[in-house]
Amino acid sequence: MDFKDLDPVLHSQLRLAVMSVLISEEEAEFTLLKEKTNATAGNLSVQINKLRDAEYISVVKQFKENYPQTICKITPTGKKAFENYVTSIQSYLKAGKP
Repeated sequence: MDFKDLDPVLHSQLRLAVMSVLISEEEAEFTLLKEKTNATAGNLSVQINKLRDAEYISVVKQFKENYPQTICKITPTGKKAFENYVTSIQSYLKAGKP
């Protein structure tokens, strides 16, 4: 059995959670991501920057009714990376089966 390498960017519970939300939502506000992942604002911000640096998500900072708003959106690169990650995990799950 040939085990595939797991993407180190996605192999983090919080980053994987963010990507999972964005896979289904396409885009989400920071507050929604914070609520769905139960992360602190500081930790979420750090992980979002790592995903952005990997070009898995795009981040738009804007103002809505005089309040700052951060919107995260999954990129095609991010979608592909997520799909590859899921495929890799599935290969691990199948490894023990006859």
